[in-house]
Amino acid sequence: MTKQLTHQQKAYILAGITVLIWSTVASAFKLSLRHMTPLQLLLWADIFSIICLFCILVIQKKLHCLWGYSRKDLVHGIALGFLNPFLYYVVLFAAYDLLPAQEAQPLNYTWAITLTLLSVPLLNHKIRWRDAAAIGISYFGVIIISTRGNPLSLQFSNTAGVALALGSTLIWALYWIYNTKSAVDPVAGLFLNFISALPFILCACFLFSTPLPASWKGLAGALYVGFFEMGIAFVLWLSAMKLTASAARISTLIFFSPFLSLVFINFFVGETIRMSTVLGLVCIVAGNGLQQMGGSSKLKVRS
Repeated sequence: MTKQLTHQQKAYILAGITVLIWSTVASAFKLSLRHMTPLQLLLWADIFSIICLFCILVIQKKLHCLWGYSRKDLVHGIALGFLNPFLYYVVLFAAYDLLPAQEAQPLNYTWAITLTLLSVPLLNHKIRWRDAAAIGISYFGVIIISTRGNPLSLQFSNTAGVALALGSTLIWALYWIYNTKSAVDPVAGLFLNFISALPFILCACFLFSTPLPASWKGLAGALYVGFFEMGIAFVLWLSAMKLTASAARISTLIFFSPFLSLVFINFFVGETIRMSTVLGLVCIVAGNGLQQMGGSSKLKVRS
């Protein structure tokens, strides 16, 4: 009993640290994009993430996993790497470049609802009434945020930015759906994804930007994003899920992240949080919560 309680306590601590990290990334994105283009941020964050994940594999004594890839695993890993981090973060960072952080972050949080929608044609899942209600509630929250509290006008604050933020959820959901078919170690698989994405990112940088960072502040932001958001948080969350006796207990902690994120956005980025953002986020979180209560999602992935 004592051992089980100790494991559960460790799971809560690791999950809490992970949620805290996820709560800071919207601010980190926005602050970093003041000093770098989206492609520059992605390039250097990817490089730092590769270093971080390699060190984690060394610490966990899992380097041997890198030599055990079959040709099918390599092709699958490269394809996933094109989706994430390359395509996903190109679109997400572009959204953050166009939108206030308080809008981009909640819109990106709808990825779980997008996952439910995509699971119908791709995984033959069925949408029940609870799922349909969750989708409706969440996307009503999207409209509230995107129209800044005037949903009847349907005039978005930045149509391109909103489209990119919602588009990022589509890419993220696709990544996790196809990631379920991977049989490799999760950390080794993520390392393969990130190192596979590097050539794509470099080509995009040379074509549309420049790989050289303009300031140390942007590079510091990329270091934070790469090490913590793309690397350490993923491993901590996996560890928490392995230690916990109930994945549901840990998963509920995710709901604190977007609200805590607004606090950081206000404090670090300097954005005045609008009431429409809070109301819209409440709808999005309520929709996600309703969906989880129904137990309909068969893909347990991170936020």
